Amino acid sequence: MAVTATTTPAVHPSAAASRAGAAAVTAGLVLLVAALAVVDLTQGTAAVGAPEVLKALTGRADPSDASVVVASRLPRAAAGLLVGAVLGMAGAALQSVSRNVLASPDTLAVNAGSYLALGLAAVTGVSLPLLASSGIAFAGGLAAAAVVLGLSGLGTGTVKLVLAGSALTLGLTAVTEGLLLLFPQQTEGLYAWNQGSIAQNGFDGVLQVAPLALAGLLGLLLVARRVDALALGDDAARGLGVPVRATRVTGVVLAALLSAAAVTLAGPIGFVGLCAPALVRPLARRIRPLARARARIPFAGLAGAALVLGSDVALRALVPADVAVAVPTGVATSLLGAAFLIVAATRLRDTAGPAAPEQLRLRSRAVFLTGTAVLVALVVGLGIASVLLGDAKLLLGDVLNWAQGRAPQSIDFVLDTRVPRVLAALLAGAALALAGTLAQAVTRNPLAEPSTLGVSGGASLGAVLLVTTVPAAATWSVAGAAFAGAALSSVVVFGLAARGGFGQNRLVLVGLGVATGTAALVSLLIVLTDPFNATKALTWLSGSTYGRTLPDVVPLAAVLAAGLLVTTLRRTELDLLSLDEDTPRLLGLGLPRARLGFLALSVLLTATAVAAAGTVGFVGLVAPHAARALVGRRHHRVLPAAVLLGSALVCTADLVGRTVIAPAQLGAGLMTAVIGTPYFLHLLMRGRRQ
Repeated sequence: MAVTATTTPAVHPSAAASRAGAAAVTAGLVLLVAALAVVDLTQGTAAVGAPEVLKALTGRADPSDASVVVASRLPRAAAGLLVGAVLGMAGAALQSVSRNVLASPDTLAVNAGSYLALGLAAVTGVSLPLLASSGIAFAGGLAAAAVVLGLSGLGTGTVKLVLAGSALTLGLTAVTEGLLLLFPQQTEGLYAWNQGSIAQNGFDGVLQVAPLALAGLLGLLLVARRVDALALGDDAARGLGVPVRATRVTGVVLAALLSAAAVTLAGPIGFVGLCAPALVRPLARRIRPLARARARIPFAGLAGAALVLGSDVALRALVPADVAVAVPTGVATSLLGAAFLIVAATRLRDTAGPAAPEQLRLRSRAVFLTGTAVLVALVVGLGIASVLLGDAKLLLGDVLNWAQGRAPQSIDFVLDTRVPRVLAALLAGAALALAGTLAQAVTRNPLAEPSTLGVSGGASLGAVLLVTTVPAAATWSVAGAAFAGAALSSVVVFGLAARGGFGQNRLVLVGLGVATGTAALVSLLIVLTDPFNATKALTWLSGSTYGRTLPDVVPLAAVLAAGLLVTTLRRTELDLLSLDEDTPRLLGLGLPRARLGFLALSVLLTATAVAAAGTVGFVGLVAPHAARALVGRRHHRVLPAAVLLGSALVCTADLVGRTVIAPAQLGAGLMTAVIGTPYFLHLLMRGRRQ
C-alpha cells in the first residue's frame, strides 16, 4: 500500500518571526494611539470626565455633556489622528524619495510656502471654502519644496536640504508677517492659525479633508515599490526599470498634497513629519517588513498620530485647562522637533567639516581707503536721508533748527521720534555685522550668523518674555533679558558644535534647532499674553525701530564702542583664529580663551542689537561676506568695512520699510530677511558646486 506524502511550503523562521514582530509592534502602536485618543476625549475645560464621555458615546449622557463631546472633543481627537497620520506619511515619503533622513514638510519649507499662499489669498478679502484653501496651500507648499530640492540636491545624510529649507522658511515667513502687519483686518487670526491647533467645531473640516488624505495615501502605496528601488541608488533603480525622476516628482507631489490637507485642517503642526519617521527607522532596521515603503509609510502615519495626540494630551495635562485652550498643539510639537534637530545634528556625520580658509585677496591700500571713504559717505547720506524722509518730509534747515532748539513744536515732535529710530538702525546694523564677523572668524564657518546660530532667537525669547510679563520694563532691563536669552542659547549651540570642531553643517544645524525652539516659545508667549502686548511683541519681532527713544540706544552704543575697541586691538588674533587650529597654537595663542572671549562679545553685541531694534536677520551673514569681497580677508580692513555695510543695510531696510508704503510700515527685519534669504541660498549653492 503506497503512502503519499504531502508537503507544505516551508516558512523561513526569520521571515515568520519578522512578520510576527511587525504585527506585534503595529498592534502595540494602534493600542497606544487608541489610549491617547481616549485620554484626549476626557480633557478640556468643561467638567466632562471619562464617565460622561462613555455615556455620551453610548447615547445616555445629558444633552449638555453630549454636546461637548460630540461637537468639540471628538472632532479634536479625530483631527489629531488625521493630521498626525498625514504628516507622518508625508515625512516618510519625502525622506524616502530624497534619501535624506532630515527631510520633512517643515525642513522643505512646505508649511512656510502654504502659509504665504494662504496669506496672499487672505489679503484679497475673498472668503474661500475649505477645499479651495487646501488647493492654495498645496500650490504654495509644492512650489517651496521644489525650490528647496532644486537648490540643495539629493543624497543620503546631507544637511544642505535643511539649511536651504530653513533659510527659505525665514524669508517666506518674513513676507507673510509683513502681510499680517499691512493687512491686519484681512489676515486676522492667521498668526494664531500658523501656530497649529487641532481644535475643531464639528466634523465638517475632518470630513472634507479626509478624502485628500486618503488619495495621498493610496498614491504613495501605488508607487511604494518604486520608492523602495530608489533606496538602492539612482543607477540601480534605473537598471530595474524604475523611472527615477518621475518617481521622485510623484513622491514629492503626494507628500505636498498630504501636507496641504494637514495645514488646511489644523495649520502647520511643526516637525511631526520629521520625528515620526525617525521613530520608525530603528524598528525598520530590526523588523524587515517595516523596511518596505508599503508598510513603513502607514506605520509612520500611526507614529505621527501618536505624536500629535501625545503632545496634545501632555500639553493639557501639564498646563491648566483654561490656559491650555489657547496654547496651540503645534507649539508642543515644534519644541519636540527642535530637540530632535539638535540631537540629529550632534549624531550626523558632518562631511563638510570646518570651512577652508578663503582665498587670500590682495587689495592695495588705495583701494581700501577709497572703498572705506565711499562706505562712510554712503552711511552718512543714508542717515541724513532717513532723518529727512518719512510720513513727514523735512529739510536740512529744520534739522539744524532742531539741533539748536529753535524748531517749531511740530518739527520737534517729528525729529524727537525719528532721530532715535535712525540711530537704532545704524547702530544695530553695525553691531550685528560685527557679531557676524566675529562668529565667522572664530568658527571658520561662512554660514555662521546670529540668526542662523540661534543667538538672535535666544535674545528675542528673553526680551519677549520680559515685554509680555513686565510691559513697563526699562530699557536696560530689556537689554539684560535679551543678553540672558542670547547667552543661554549660545552656550547650547557652541557647546554642542565645538565637540565636532565647529563643523560647518553641524554648527548651523544646531543653531537652527535652537532657533526653532525659541521661536516656538516666543509664539507661546504671544498667544498667551493680552492683545496689546501681543501686537507690541509682533511689531518688535519684525525688526521695527518704531517707538525707540535715545535711552533705548544708549546700551547698544556703549557695547558697540567697546566691541570695536576690543576687536581693533586684537585684530591679529582674529586673523590667526580664522586660519586653522594649529597656527594659533604654534604662535602661543590660547585658542580656547581667545575663542570664548570673541564668542562672548558676539553674543553681547547680538543681544543689545536685538533689544534696541528687534529681530533683524542675515545682516551678520551678508555684511562680512561683502566686506571680504571688497577689502580682502585681513580683519584690520574687514572690521570697518563690515560695520559700515551693516549700518547701511539696516538703515536702508528701515528707511524703505517706513517710507515706501507710508503711513503703513514694515520692520527692517522683514526687509533684511527678504534680502538675506537669497544670499544664504547662494552661499549654499556655491558650496555645493565647490
